[in-house]
Amino acid sequence: MMPQLQFRDAFWCRDFTAHTGYEVLLQRLLDGRKMCKDMEELLRQRAQAEERYGKELVQIARRAGGQTETNSLRASFDSLKQRMEDVGSSHIQLALALREELRSLEEFRERQKEQRKKYEAVMDRIQKSKLSLYKKAMEVGRREAGLRGPHSGAPKVTPLHTPQSKKTYEQKCRDADDAEQAFERVSTNGPQKQVEKSQNKAKQCKDAAMEAERAYRQNIEQLEKVRGEWEQEHRTTCEAFQLQEFDRLTILRNALWVHCNQLSMQCVKDDEFYEEVRVALEACSVEADIDSFIQAKSTGTDPPAPVPYQNYYDQEVALSSSSPGIQPSCGMIKRFSELLHGSPKTSPSAASAAPTDTLTPTRHRNEVVYATVAMQEAPGPPTLPAQDYRALYDYSAQNSDELDISAGDILEVILEGEDGWWTVERNGQRGFVPGSYLEKL
Repeated sequence: MMPQLQFRDAFWCRDFTAHTGYEVLLQRLLDGRKMCKDMEELLRQRAQAEERYGKELVQIARRAGGQTETNSLRASFDSLKQRMEDVGSSHIQLALALREELRSLEEFRERQKEQRKKYEAVMDRIQKSKLSLYKKAMEVGRREAGLRGPHSGAPKVTPLHTPQSKKTYEQKCRDADDAEQAFERVSTNGPQKQVEKSQNKAKQCKDAAMEAERAYRQNIEQLEKVRGEWEQEHRTTCEAFQLQEFDRLTILRNALWVHCNQLSMQCVKDDEFYEEVRVALEACSVEADIDSFIQAKSTGTDPPAPVPYQNYYDQEVALSSSSPGIQPSCGMIKRFSELLHGSPKTSPSAASAAPTDTLTPTRHRNEVVYATVAMQEAPGPPTLPAQDYRALYDYSAQNSDELDISAGDILEVILEGEDGWWTVERNGQRGFVPGSYLEKL
């Protein structure tokens, strides 16, 4: 197994003034912060969608209706509505869980930001110090530029508080070498005064070179000290950044895992709720629902009888013959034309065959016979023998001649009216009730 790579070993730069490795790591942490925000936005939108979906399911379930259905299909439909409302409530709970996960991610991101800012402040301070000392040690100070002696271009000795650098030190060394060579040339065959002057100059340049070397060495020592501090801080920062990155990746990975588990569990819950609906549907019997509806709402087992043709005159004759002892309450004159018998005159045999007590012929000039036919008032609907019936439904009387009944009452039918209203008797009380509300025992 390969060893774990470390930030502290992989993000250095050979350029002393560059901080490329640190900048790459810092950008990685900033990109990680952006990823945290993206994950938070995903959870926020998913929570909103789950809450909206759950509330809509609850509203749909509560507005579904279905009150007109009965029996096992009604039970299945009610089960679906209840389970749909349960599913909606569970999705609302899922939205709350997602928002809780969202808050945890936001808190984690803010903690990482505070830790990163601390290391950034330390690194910015020590990097600025390192760059400042590097410039002090390696570049020519502004105050040294153009400081030359008034005679023969000889440089003036810079004050001790003037920043010294490597370039200043090298220039001083070159000046000292030039002055030493000039002194050697003059001392061979030059005038004494010029020799002394050249000797003093060489000595001054040598002293200046030694002072520049001391300042340069001092700056290098300070720079090395700061460089050591920077290197140590860089390692510490790299380790802290790697730990932050490890925590961030772990947290986001776990958040994604938890999110997927939450969605899977929600699917399982939904299926469990709908499985209860499927169980209710298995108990739903189409035949039983039809039988139950027939038993509860049946209006009768016999269709209406055919309406017979009744000849008016036959009915009157039948009534007269069935009651020979009753005198007609009223008479009715019927006119029979001679054309009805196929002769212009009345046949004697027909006249003699008519009973003398019911038919009194009278001759008129126009040879027409008038007959008096016995009549009686038309009877009402036939009264049937009393029969027992049971009430199928409740009925409340709407008029004074109607009777209140309740489902299950035993009634005695006195008369079955052709208009559907039957005369019944119960406990000595009579009244009209709908015939379709009764069944024969």
